[in-house]
Amino acid sequence: MTLYGFNNLTKTLSFNIYDVCYAQTPREQSEYIAYIDEQYNSERLTRILCDVTEMIGARILNISKQDYEPQGASVNVLIAEKELASELVDKSCNQGILTPRRETVHAHLDKSHVTVHTFPECHPDNAISTFRVDIDVATCGMISPLNALNYLISSFDSDIITLDYRVRGFTRDVLGTKYFIDHKITSIQDYIDDETLKKYEAIDVNVYQSNIFHTQMCIRDIELQNYLFNRDVNMLSQEQKNEITHSLKCEMEEIFSGANIY
Repeated sequence: MTLYGFNNLTKTLSFNIYDVCYAQTPREQSEYIAYIDEQYNSERLTRILCDVTEMIGARILNISKQDYEPQGASVNVLIAEKELASELVDKSCNQGILTPRRETVHAHLDKSHVTVHTFPECHPDNAISTFRVDIDVATCGMISPLNALNYLISSFDSDIITLDYRVRGFTRDVLGTKYFIDHKITSIQDYIDDETLKKYEAIDVNVYQSNIFHTQMCIRDIELQNYLFNRDVNMLSQEQKNEITHSLKCEMEEIFSGANIY
């Protein structure tokens, strides 16, 4: 369809993942948090968001980032739907040329943005540590954040994934007819690679009248060695293996359900 003026639809993808790890002792927990902070510092998160920006066909106007103490990082990127003439770019924008390293990143886009925040977490009374990543990709115009979905999933070790996609506002064609969505979608799962979907249990809660789409995913199989921090699964008794696997499954079920069950 031919539009009258600018495409005013706002498409927002909120991507939330949890990585779960068994770290029993205070030292293991501390080392796990330090490992996560190093693996997913603001520099790496910035590279991920820059890749996302390229995938959806946007242009970076500004990036801000920060690493936090004692842990965590954020990045925010402001983007434009297409390349802008230099005289149209606000002089306060760095256009992706970053100043010395900080732990939070925020990217600014023209009417659009990409943000990421990390939340490593542990508790002395629980041997299960978690790492949460929140990513929001908001775009206006023709570009779609769904194009980067598979890349985002593959960029993190994701045991639990929560996805929210919403199209807001409306745009008009040359005859003045309003359009409240400009593409067909029945489920976020339609945009996820089939091989990835096989690894997860997935449920949908969609409100089609409001163009709101929600998908939750939880890993199907637990390969215990992948969840042990600085431990060899072969050094554990079968009873210990069963106990740790049960603890991991309980933690994942509570996070997936959003409720204290056990």
